[in-house]
Amino acid sequence: MSNILAIIKELATIKQLDQLKIEKVIKDSLSQVLSKKLKIENDLQIILDYNTNYLAARFLKEVVDTEETFGQMSIREAYEYKDNPQIGEMIEVEISIQKLEPKLIKHAREEIALKIRRLEEDRKMFDFEKQKNQIVYGKVKKSDYNGYTVDIGFADALLPTEEQIENEFYKVGDNVRAFVLNIRKRGNDMVVILSRTHPEFVKRLLELEVPEVVTGEIEIKKIIREPGIRTKIAVHSKKSSIDAVGSCLGPKGIRIEQIKKELRGEVIDILEWSDDAEILISNAVGPDLIEKVYITEKGRFARIIVAPENKNYAIGKMGKNVRLAGKLSDYKIDIFTKDEFEEKISEERRITSHVNELDGVTTKIADILKEHGYTSVQDVYNASSQELTNIEGIGKTTAIKLKEASKHF
Repeated sequence: MSNILAIIKELATIKQLDQLKIEKVIKDSLSQVLSKKLKIENDLQIILDYNTNYLAARFLKEVVDTEETFGQMSIREAYEYKDNPQIGEMIEVEISIQKLEPKLIKHAREEIALKIRRLEEDRKMFDFEKQKNQIVYGKVKKSDYNGYTVDIGFADALLPTEEQIENEFYKVGDNVRAFVLNIRKRGNDMVVILSRTHPEFVKRLLELEVPEVVTGEIEIKKIIREPGIRTKIAVHSKKSSIDAVGSCLGPKGIRIEQIKKELRGEVIDILEWSDDAEILISNAVGPDLIEKVYITEKGRFARIIVAPENKNYAIGKMGKNVRLAGKLSDYKIDIFTKDEFEEKISEERRITSHVNELDGVTTKIADILKEHGYTSVQDVYNASSQELTNIEGIGKTTAIKLKEASKHF
């Protein structure tokens, strides 16, 4: 405690801590230790003077017959401070820290050391937080059931199993590029959590390749991703002179190819964002594949008509294309050929239509059908002619006519 200014400066330099924060830690620590021996009315203050390298405690002592506590002074001692002191009077004293009893100094040192450690942890946490949501490079140090431990320079990071792209494997010594997903505190250590599956990883990669994204001339509106398989990125240009999609693709697709290479061949679709749902859905699925889009705002459903030869492309491998397009547009999307769509519409019409509406159905025949559970036109459509003929009151000729009428309803 003898050279407090030197201590503060040394700690600030070695630990890379703020000098004013260290000063506050020292004052708070001393105040905390001394306050345990004093009362509120003692009015404790900690004095620190850099110019004279002076550290002291200033407080009031109560004048008593015989001193029993740290916050008291005997009447005899009080005469050293003023003439004619009175019992119960409060007299201000100032004691250099060096003159405090060794036990108090020891406790103060321990409290200062504890607070400095916490201050250092906070500083480390702050430094680590600055790396959050950034891309880092590293080298694989080891692999276990938790994932890969990666040396990223300023720390060892963890690329957990759930944040790895499926079927992507690394050996010790391999280089890895990943997105800093989170910073966790584990005891006295900081654990950096990496991800290669998060959509933001793709966004950061795009920023590295496309200057217009960094400058804000091109806005990334939405990213939907199936890691390792396919990603759809909706972009929008804030300037009419800039082609958002073309800029992201780059000359001969070179920019997007760099990203695909980093993601081990993951398919990346760059599409133009639109506030018009029909256009956005078309762009998301693939405008060159679509003939017509029918949408309904209630329930947010979309039905897309495609040519038979384009249906598999529109749906995509394992349904990934249409599923990602649905997530990107926030619509439930169904893909149909023209014939399938017309059959679907007819089926819905038959389901919601009563048998009474069929051509040639009299009230008597309708009652017979209802009695046997055939209430909608679809019920008749799904039944075979033989099933209808087996109904008492429905002959073979009537059954054939009912089937024909339901087919063309």
